[in-house]
Amino acid sequence: MASTYSPSLRIELIGAGEQAGTWNTTTNSNLGTIIESAIAGYVSVSVTSANQAFSALDGAADQARNAVIALTTNTGANFNVYAPPQEKTYIIYNTTAFTATIFNSTAIGNTTAAGAGITVPAGGKVLVFSDGTDFYSTSAPNLTGAVTSVGSATSLGSFTSSQLLGALTDETGTGSAVFATSPTLVTPALGTPTALVGTNITGTAAGLSIGGNAATATNATNATNAVNLITAGFSIVESGGKLLFKYGATTIASMDSSGNLIALADVTAGGTP
Repeated sequence: MASTYSPSLRIELIGAGEQAGTWNTTTNSNLGTIIESAIAGYVSVSVTSANQAFSALDGAADQARNAVIALTTNTGANFNVYAPPQEKTYIIYNTTAFTATIFNSTAIGNTTAAGAGITVPAGGKVLVFSDGTDFYSTSAPNLTGAVTSVGSATSLGSFTSSQLLGALTDETGTGSAVFATSPTLVTPALGTPTALVGTNITGTAAGLSIGGNAATATNATNATNAVNLITAGFSIVESGGKLLFKYGATTIASMDSSGNLIALADVTAGGTP
């Protein structure tokens, strides 16, 4: 009885009484080439058309039997590849800048899809398996539940702020993500902070409510209970139990706690200020 070939991996099955004296050659090829490539083989496939079938040979090395298939292309566009219509597991490595889709063909070597395919994004590495008609993916897009990771998440790729926002369920606000150093906030509502340092605040205080007095202020141009009151030319400073009235750096008058007023020049009472 002549040799036959297994349906999935196309391994040569030696017929009874066949290949006397050369049986070892076929067996070594089956074990060392065919089965080994199906378990641990890696092949790079150059895709030269929009639809291309993997080579699939009986009893000989081919593309479709390998465990890992790396795809390259010179098509300059998205493309499809076709595996034989048999059960098989692959790791597909799309090294290109385009999207690849893997299908089962309806017959070995043709480029007619037998069922559903799986897309592999540019640069993607995806574990897929086939039932002979449809391909299925076990990559992260089809995982459910919480996903935890140890180490850096940079291997997940990059995200825009809006994409990250879509993954959150307890966010507040909209716009871009904010980090600690030099962020720009757009119309923020800060709520009630437990601590707030007002260094370098600019602008006007038309809508500012102090909620009490400014007793802790050091210098002020218009504040109740400020330690120092300063205008463009004049200042009033409390010092040594007295209020000192200054013009520039010169003290022009003082008043003590008893109401005694001392001035550098005349004091007019009852006049028109």
